[in-house]
Amino acid sequence: MFWLRSFLFYSIVALIALFIGAMSNATIGFIFALAMLAMATTYHLINLNRLNTWLKHPNMDTVPGSFMLWQDVFDQLYEQVRTQKKSKDRLANTLDRFLSAAEALPDGVVILDEFDRIEWCNPASQIHLGLNRKTDSGQQITNLLRHPALREYLKEQDFSHPVTLRTMRPQEQVLSVQMVPFDSTRKLLLSRDITQLDRVQTVHRDFVANVSHELRTPLTVVGGFIETMIDMPGIDQKTREQHMQLMYEQTQRMQRLVDDLLTLSRLENGQQLKEEEVDIPQLLQLLRIEAEGLSQGRHSISIAAIDRQRLIGNHDELHSALGNLVSNAVRYTPAGGKISLAWQMRGDEVCFIVKDTGIGIAPEHVPRLTERFYRVDRGRSRNTGGTGLGLAIVKHILHRHQAIMAVESRLGEGTEFAVKFPAPRILE
Repeated sequence: MFWLRSFLFYSIVALIALFIGAMSNATIGFIFALAMLAMATTYHLINLNRLNTWLKHPNMDTVPGSFMLWQDVFDQLYEQVRTQKKSKDRLANTLDRFLSAAEALPDGVVILDEFDRIEWCNPASQIHLGLNRKTDSGQQITNLLRHPALREYLKEQDFSHPVTLRTMRPQEQVLSVQMVPFDSTRKLLLSRDITQLDRVQTVHRDFVANVSHELRTPLTVVGGFIETMIDMPGIDQKTREQHMQLMYEQTQRMQRLVDDLLTLSRLENGQQLKEEEVDIPQLLQLLRIEAEGLSQGRHSISIAAIDRQRLIGNHDELHSALGNLVSNAVRYTPAGGKISLAWQMRGDEVCFIVKDTGIGIAPEHVPRLTERFYRVDRGRSRNTGGTGLGLAIVKHILHRHQAIMAVESRLGEGTEFAVKFPAPRILE
């Protein structure tokens, strides 16, 4: 169409020039043709200059306008620029979404060039690896992360598996780091915080070791006595009774351990809490009677304060948890000591309080009291019949009731356990 219109224009000019020359003078016709060619040339030069000026600062809103042939050119140019702008906007939106997704990832992402220099990193990687996107861009990763395991990992160039890094800044942290090449030169360094998983695995290993250790002693005792009784059929009645009594005590110890393990497993499985109105003042009286039975008159047990607030919760679980705290106070308070129970307001919270004048707990042990099988004094705990799971069970029960346990203790002076219940669970 463009060439056809140009051919028609110049053909018409030539015919008009020939007609003028034939009708008047050939010179006039020639001059007319030259004038038309000069006008056409000027028209093209002006539009070429406008196009050249626009190309220096191309913008869809400033595409030149004209008429005839050049209007078609500028219209096509406008359509192409508009199409390119739409494509550019789509790519920019896609890139923005990709960056937003990468920014929101809980895992760290660092883009490295062929020389392991940082090109980009997301906020999670800055937290995991201590990087700074603004100041560390262009820095080699090994200059910033001086970890021997990472250096060896990059040196071996075997990226089929991650490497585990343990750091202490700003606090103890365990990271799983893996390099992933994604083109001929660039690589992704991915980091994942596995601190909690590592702790769970450590707890699992300790749990298996502790259960094995706790069961080994009673099984050894029972097995040894049974073997003795088999090898010595003529053993006297008194010795036999002593052996049977010791075997019974050890089997009871194993039974308590298994029962506590089953209770802990049931609590950790998150079974729905069956709630009811619990008369805590009445439960307090029951706990005092049970404590006196366990004490056998060796301690002075009293109720220091008893408010009338009741509680929404599970009676059996609360009895088990609070009773465990009371029985611990009895077990770890020497004869002649005092134990007091209380159910009273402390500020805006209602608290169950057990206070004793026992042996006390050193400060370094307090944060770990609710860990499974953690014992301040292993020998004393076993002698008092403890399984090492009591406070772990208490912790889970209180968590199911949204309660918080605070411990204050001094060696040789005594301990206070205060269980604080949230206001929504309190009934006036």
